Amino acid sequence: MNFKELLPDVRDAIEHGDDARLDALFSEARSADIAEVISHEDDDTALRVLERLPLERRGKVFSYLPEGYQRDIASELDDAKLAQLFVQMEPDDIADVLNFFPPARRETILRRVASSERAEIRHLASYDEGTAGAMMTTDYVAVSQHLTVSEALSKVRQTAPDAETIYQIYSLDDALRLTGTMSLRQLILADPQATLESVMISDVISVEVETPQEEVAKAISRYDLLALPVVNPERVLVGIVTYDDAMDVVERETTDDFHKSGSVGSLVRGIGRSSLFHLYKSRVFWLVLLVFGNLFSGAGIAHFEDTISAHVALVFFLPLLIGSGGNAGSQAATLMVRGLGTGEVNIRDWTRLLGREVLVSALLGITMAIAISPISAFRGGFGVSEVVAISMVVIVVCGSLLGMSLPFLLDRLKVDPATASAPLVATLCDCCGVLIYFSIASMMLSL
Repeated sequence: MNFKELLPDVRDAIEHGDDARLDALFSEARSADIAEVISHEDDDTALRVLERLPLERRGKVFSYLPEGYQRDIASELDDAKLAQLFVQMEPDDIADVLNFFPPARRETILRRVASSERAEIRHLASYDEGTAGAMMTTDYVAVSQHLTVSEALSKVRQTAPDAETIYQIYSLDDALRLTGTMSLRQLILADPQATLESVMISDVISVEVETPQEEVAKAISRYDLLALPVVNPERVLVGIVTYDDAMDVVERETTDDFHKSGSVGSLVRGIGRSSLFHLYKSRVFWLVLLVFGNLFSGAGIAHFEDTISAHVALVFFLPLLIGSGGNAGSQAATLMVRGLGTGEVNIRDWTRLLGREVLVSALLGITMAIAISPISAFRGGFGVSEVVAISMVVIVVCGSLLGMSLPFLLDRLKVDPATASAPLVATLCDCCGVLIYFSIASMMLSL
């Protein structure tokens, strides 16, 4: 039973207090689907459902919950229950949960964890959030480079039960430095008496512990890796980042970029569980700021009152023109933000892309001007139609160049390019569009 089939049945069982049916549904469901169901409920219901699960499944389900939901539920549990939960979780997942709490509470909780895991969890929790060290796991398979293939396979069998993935094996020298890698397939098909040094790939793609998590995810995607080794400055292997953890990072970053593109602050709990105040707080800053930005549009209109009074038909086309400029600018900004985010373009490409954008936006403006010309001629006559057509081309070109350039400028200033959001670009294009339109109208219609 998948998530979509499970959710209505679980909600019906919860509503009617049918715990027996709830237990039966969860006994047949996958841990990831149970976590998805829980994430759609309020905190009290989610906690009650989670505690009905057998202990061995509880930790797995909890590990699949989004970060915001984990934080909410963990804050409701006492130290003893958290320690019980940790028994069934991987050390890297435990470290992520511990980072929700202040240092004093972390130590209190850790005292209840098995001493054999305590040092490893402390080590993983010590890395800064958003780095390779914070997202890596230490459950990997590594063997000495001096072994034969047969000896290495024997070592893999011994360590496989505790490893997060066995499909990639790493070879180390006597100082535990990373020297090579090989797939399980390569190892199985190789001559049993051959040395690992003759089988392994010595040109290993790796990252350091302080590498930003976005770069880690890009490397895994770029090189189609199942796992990416993480090393310290001395090249000692300290962990690996698996592709599923990288996918989680990509999902979080994509969500953040979507929020920024709409001028919305971070929603750790998601839109479904965020409070009214948090939703208000995440949106109010940019909206108020952009209100003052739009005052410049009003000031521009007031400046050209005489022109507007003499040619009232101009007002009819104002929303159309500034809207077209904002739309073109938002399109260009979206393309550039995505290009910068994926590494497809960088700041050195700005000059080359500027020339292309001028040509593309000019063609777009001319096409839109031709489309609107019959209506503008009918509504305001030939003079107004000419003003509207020329203004359309200039506004679309300026809006596109503004939308394209703003992400590059922000990137140069070390600000996330996603901040060049659609509302911000649209507001700037509105101000420019008003000035361009009425300036052209004043010059042409006063002749």
